[in-house]
Amino acid sequence: MKHRTSPQHTHPLRLTALTLLLSLGLSACGAKDDNPQATQVAAKVGSSEISVHQINQVLSRTPINGASKDAVQAASREVLERLIDQQLAVDQATEAKLHRSPDVVAQLEAARRDVLARAYVQQLVGAVAKPTPEEVKQYYDAHPALFAERRVFNLQEIRVPKGTEVIDDLRRLAEQARPIDEVAGVLRTRGVQFGGGSATRTAEQIPLELLPRLHALKDGQSIVVAAGDGVTFVRVASSRQVPVSEAQAKPGIEQFLGNSRSTEVIKNDIKRLREATTVTYMGEFDRAAMAQAPADGKKADAPAAAPPALTAPLGSADKEPAAPEQSVIERGLQGLK
Repeated sequence: MKHRTSPQHTHPLRLTALTLLLSLGLSACGAKDDNPQATQVAAKVGSSEISVHQINQVLSRTPINGASKDAVQAASREVLERLIDQQLAVDQATEAKLHRSPDVVAQLEAARRDVLARAYVQQLVGAVAKPTPEEVKQYYDAHPALFAERRVFNLQEIRVPKGTEVIDDLRRLAEQARPIDEVAGVLRTRGVQFGGGSATRTAEQIPLELLPRLHALKDGQSIVVAAGDGVTFVRVASSRQVPVSEAQAKPGIEQFLGNSRSTEVIKNDIKRLREATTVTYMGEFDRAAMAQAPADGKKADAPAAAPPALTAPLGSADKEPAAPEQSVIERGLQGLK
């Protein structure tokens, strides 16, 4: 590899620290030099070239920040060796004319379509305004169960099929705040099969649609939740408050609001494009589309999926995750997407 040091021209690229260090260490990236020998070529494989830009592209997808110079060099060499192996395989495939086979041509076209579609989406998202401090505060204040009044719940639950004729009994037992053992005893007496469990769950691990109801309960109180093909008796055995400050929650809220806004922009733009473009279903797809279309012409809503069980099977150990506070909040916000 030939290396020449020359003045650097800084480009406004969003590179990780690893990629930036690599570009500085391997070549005069974007250098302005009268010498034609200045190059960004990292290696030649036969008549093909592998550029530093290709290595940078791979490393930009590597989640390594603040890497040392030795780590950068090691990573760059590893990536380069992988690219050399890849180029050798590409050369053999081209020599065998595999790039002309129908299956490979279809895959190449699919990859091209995917890259272009992603580029368009990234262009849309790039124009989305970032959440303001006022919006972050508004979201924080609107969700006390997730932040200012966040709790860690020790939950017990019993699950029965929805068609079971004990639903009213479960609701009555919940209103009376009866212990979980008594509820299980009633079901056994009635000959009802049921499942159950217990677990520790933080507020952000609770489905968002259920959290307000659960947050309103005091220790020892219960609710009955109907979802999917089952009914669940959920009891708060105990709980404790572990609040999260606005400063701690801010990065996660910003990310969530930004992702939500981007998703809405993409959805609205695709809707606009569909309305402005004639889409004609053909053949069997035309018949299937006609059969599935609702009478009013609106898109049919998908059936609501049942939320996941809140607890683990009875007898299993389940401890509160020992994670940093910010990581907990980030995971919780991801569940709201």
